[in-house]
Amino acid sequence: MRTLYYTFVTLHLFAAMTWIGGVLFLALVGAPALRKVEPPALRTALFEEVGMRFRYVGWAAVIVLLGSGTWLVWYRGWLSWSLWTNGTFWTQGVGYALAWKLAMVTFMLVLSLAHDLALSPSRARALDTRPDAARVRRQIVLMARVGALAAIGVVIAAARLVRG
Repeated sequence: MRTLYYTFVTLHLFAAMTWIGGVLFLALVGAPALRKVEPPALRTALFEEVGMRFRYVGWAAVIVLLGSGTWLVWYRGWLSWSLWTNGTFWTQGVGYALAWKLAMVTFMLVLSLAHDLALSPSRARALDTRPDAARVRRQIVLMARVGALAAIGVVIAAARLVRG
């Protein structure tokens, strides 16, 4: 059982590095660099290519995170109904950290889904012809930056969760 535990922890860490690392890279490095590419048609094509590649990798990582995370919560005995309905658990160190991590992950998932739906390849191409394109792009950039901040919150909550 111990080997299985370390296997799931390793999978969880690799998936978290892939998803959170990808979100941070795109928000802090990739997108700012791509915004300077000229001509605009090339910039749009590069954003689309990078975004689509990360979309598949990122969502695959999310699936691994959800599966391994659920197993790790079960392994630690935190998946029991009596614990989840015990108000005292959520006010203590581990329960508090778990609540924050679950809330931040849920927030990131909602933001990622909204971002992916708002920025599908066909919508991204159509955005260039809209009169409010600049405003919509700013909203999408803000969404990505808030997602990056939530990713940092997930890492902090995860560290608190395992280190107490």
